Amino acid sequence: MKSHTLRQLFFLRLVVAMLVLLPAALIAQEKKEYIPDGTEGELLEVVTDTLHQHWWDKRWRLFPGRISSVKFGGGFLYEFAGYNQDAVGKQQMDSLGTPLTSAFEVRDFRLVASGQFKTKRTFSWKVGAMYDGNTGAWLVRETGVMVGVPELWGSFFLGRTKEGFSMNKVMNGYSGWTMERQMAIDVIPILGDGLKWLGYLPKSRIFWNAGVFTDWLSKGQSFSTYKWQTALRVGWLPIYSPQQQTVLHVGINYRYGEPVNGAIRVRSRPEANPAPRFVDTGEFRSNQSNHVGAEVYYNSGPWMLGSEVYWHRFNSSTLNDPVFFGGDLVVSYMITGESRPYNTATGILGFVPVKESVFKGGPGAWELLFRASSLDLNSGTLQGGKFWRVTPMINWYLSKDVRFELAYGYGVLDRYSLKGATHFFQSRLQLTLL
Repeated sequence: MKSHTLRQLFFLRLVVAMLVLLPAALIAQEKKEYIPDGTEGELLEVVTDTLHQHWWDKRWRLFPGRISSVKFGGGFLYEFAGYNQDAVGKQQMDSLGTPLTSAFEVRDFRLVASGQFKTKRTFSWKVGAMYDGNTGAWLVRETGVMVGVPELWGSFFLGRTKEGFSMNKVMNGYSGWTMERQMAIDVIPILGDGLKWLGYLPKSRIFWNAGVFTDWLSKGQSFSTYKWQTALRVGWLPIYSPQQQTVLHVGINYRYGEPVNGAIRVRSRPEANPAPRFVDTGEFRSNQSNHVGAEVYYNSGPWMLGSEVYWHRFNSSTLNDPVFFGGDLVVSYMITGESRPYNTATGILGFVPVKESVFKGGPGAWELLFRASSLDLNSGTLQGGKFWRVTPMINWYLSKDVRFELAYGYGVLDRYSLKGATHFFQSRLQLTLL
């Protein structure tokens, strides 16, 4: 057995033993109204002994239970993407062999359930399944157990979850400010099976998450392109004032992985899910990869400004260790005055609260947003192409559960010794019960 496999097994056994042996009866935990519902920024209401007397008025999807509370949820995305290209852009699509076609499609449909066991130590669980519109298949999403470990300043999640690389990647896809995450983090798989430690030090306002993942359970699935990987994200909140709705978040990321069968393919769509991959390296030999990045977000009242940049280096003796780079810049303004809450337990911004729902006679929440993003997959003899895009858009949150998105995008692809432009026209209806 290889040494790195032995290290993984030792680490997993050590942490599991620690969680089992720590004396839960000695823990002095303060009462909480909410706990993390998994690792993606959602919250689970803590069940009290009196909840059964009024649950129908407060949370129709939350049930007390004798052993564990149970909360049901789900989500549905239906979207449209249309395109207009110049002559060079059409020529590039001919080279790809997949011309752009306007389409309405179901992006995803998911069902989730979660709950908190009635134990002295905070101990919760979560299961999720999603219908993927791209593949027409059902996939297991975040599923596992989460244990609060205040002795180590946070929690451990064991199961299938996000690796913890990049705020925008970790966030629940339904809570993101744009329709798609930026292209530079498409290099990182969406999920991993393993163990993740999330922590936060309130006095110093330092947060982190660290995880190790393998493909023991996910081997052969589309997202499982690495046989094992580890990820670390750590940061600081120089400014954090929930009362004034202001936070300055600064973080750095590192990831190491070993691709399955010593080969990898790096590619990305142009932030339009029905579109083909505009940039694509094709498969190449690589036995390991290193990824580093930085993220900065400033959220104050209705304003949010943020940026993430990433470098991806792949060890490849035949290609002189290619390095790829990408990033984004985003500016958001909530016209109706709402502010995104910040979750210190997971180190991410959460769902937009809606002050006055349309279904109760209010205007809902309106957001104006602009993002610029790019990804460069050219390195040495490996020419996967470069693409940049600017996207102004409008988000209308009719209620906390219903959202309508309307976006225009303009992007330029530099590939096949050509530069072609594409106009994107996109809309999405989002229904959420999370």
